[in-house]
Amino acid sequence: MGGVFGVVSHSDCVMDIFFGTDYHSHLGTKRGGMCILENDGFNRAIHNIENSPFRSKFEPEIETMEGNAGIGAISDGDPQPLTARGKNGHFALTTVGRINNKTALVEEIIERTGGQFMTMSKGHINNTELVAALISTGETLIEGIKNAQEKIDGSVTMLVLTEEGMYAARDKYGRTPLIIGKKEDGRCAASESFAFINIGYEFERELGPGEIAFITADKDETVVEPHDEMRVCTFLWSYFGYTPSIYEGRNVEVMRNKNGASMARQDGKMDVDYVAGVPDSGVAHALGYASESKIPYARPLIKYTPTWPRSFMPQNQKARNVIAKMKLIPVFKIIKNKKFVLVDDSIVRGTQLSETVKYLTDSGAKEIHVRSACPPIMYGCKYLNFSRSVSDMELISRRCIRELEGLGGEADANPDHLGESVDIPADILAEYADASTERYRSMVELMREKLGFDSLKFQTLEELLAATDIEPCKLCTYCWNGRE
Repeated sequence: MGGVFGVVSHSDCVMDIFFGTDYHSHLGTKRGGMCILENDGFNRAIHNIENSPFRSKFEPEIETMEGNAGIGAISDGDPQPLTARGKNGHFALTTVGRINNKTALVEEIIERTGGQFMTMSKGHINNTELVAALISTGETLIEGIKNAQEKIDGSVTMLVLTEEGMYAARDKYGRTPLIIGKKEDGRCAASESFAFINIGYEFERELGPGEIAFITADKDETVVEPHDEMRVCTFLWSYFGYTPSIYEGRNVEVMRNKNGASMARQDGKMDVDYVAGVPDSGVAHALGYASESKIPYARPLIKYTPTWPRSFMPQNQKARNVIAKMKLIPVFKIIKNKKFVLVDDSIVRGTQLSETVKYLTDSGAKEIHVRSACPPIMYGCKYLNFSRSVSDMELISRRCIRELEGLGGEADANPDHLGESVDIPADILAEYADASTERYRSMVELMREKLGFDSLKFQTLEELLAATDIEPCKLCTYCWNGRE
């Protein structure tokens, strides 16, 4: 996914940018960047953070930077922030989102302006550079930002830093959050509301979908009003968001506790010894389950964070699988001959969770009953790249459906064994996504069998939305039911 952070202040803001950006590290593991507006222009640095955290890569940089305004980025994609010069002046830019019509937009700009793009490996064009080019087609920066939001199929939330101040623009349907904070001598904008608490800012407000605000050290002013229609990503509460975060007034930790309690009520009395959560994002759901069920909460696996603090590093899937196991240290005294309800935030490919369950059983656990805090993921995200799925067929749900429908291949737990992708009719997919159908029950049972669980249940979409406590029409549920 990714996250952005920006500051405009009356005093030097380099340390604020450094810490505020670092607090977004859970949102991406590929690259980090900082850009500070100094007296003689922009001072920018970008580093690969696949094998070292943001902080260690940028500690030397902050000694060379000084300025009262800046932006930072954590990215799972292209290098950023970038700087650009156009007819509306010199600006720095950082973005979060996804562009599905990239080729068409690039061709349109080249044909219209006769300009060119810098290309990376295999001719790839940086998404943020494309957004900068779209912005530069406007008669003003505001018009250019609006043009970009309207033209992009997907989503784009951005910070645009100029010598006069910073534009903060949330994507057209508000799929990703953008929050403004304030303190005595400055203002900030962040993807995560908790990112600025420990550096002295307090919550000011959230931008609405499509809203554009102009931020200076003294105030923030709405220059483009928010749209009425919203489709904020529900997965923010279930998985993406860090637990202190607040989106649309709803705290992540509180939502996960409610969601876990809901799963416990649906399960009723379970013959198990403990409830456990897969660290880290399954823990809050599991605590809610334990509280409601009155089953003791335990930690059979302890996450070893000093060496591998984040779940998705390194980039290679096989290496991630090995490291996922290396990070989790078993507590044999808790595990031996015990039965567990094991709660995870979601099941995407199923590989890591399957190996975690096998690790527990190999360590002496008697039974493992898996509960997913959200419904089966049926579609790869079109808006935020929430998982690293290249195709829908990497999803364990789709592989099981293909096998059940006799479309070739088996639903191997290893996503490297994909075979040829086969289109599945939309009406059949809809039936598999409906928890009341026999097809759904057959899919879940096959998943349970392939992944090696004693039982498997998914939270229903209705209960997930109820725990989120936002009007369903304002929530994006595409990854679960294909509805935009």
